[in-house]
Amino acid sequence: MTHRGPVAAYLGLGSNIGDSETLLSRAMERIAAIPGITPGMVSSVFQTEPQDVREQPWFANCVLQVFCGEDIGPHDLLRSLRSIEDEFGRERTVRFGPRTLDIDILLFGDLAVEDEELTIPHPRMRQRAFVLAPLAEIAPDLRLPWGETATEALSRLAHRCEGRRIYQEP
Repeated sequence: MTHRGPVAAYLGLGSNIGDSETLLSRAMERIAAIPGITPGMVSSVFQTEPQDVREQPWFANCVLQVFCGEDIGPHDLLRSLRSIEDEFGRERTVRFGPRTLDIDILLFGDLAVEDEELTIPHPRMRQRAFVLAPLAEIAPDLRLPWGETATEALSRLAHRCEGRRIYQEP
């Protein structure tokens, strides 16, 4: 798939096995090295309680903005991100379970995709404060596909935000 000009995409990164903060930092370096990808803003890292499988360590979560060149479509990006997850020892054994690294494509410009491999916008992002808090930090006025800004969507969930910011990127 090709498109005209760079497209802003937003990626959600999470980890709860090992030195999660270092893993997230190294993963962002690897993402920046993907040909055709230019990194943009990065949120703070938020330490957040697991949502679905509760008996596991808390997650370190952040959101990274990237710009995809015209030769990088969403499926190309997904394949590259899965390869990075695999490099970091990601095992897909328990859904929503512990992981060294999880990278989700939250948004890819204004594109909507739904097939066996990929759903964009991410299907659960509007219910996940651990996604919306870091997204609202770097793109507060970003209009989401359902009409709210990132800040408005987060404020709707603020009572459910169980995370806490643990450090601010310089």
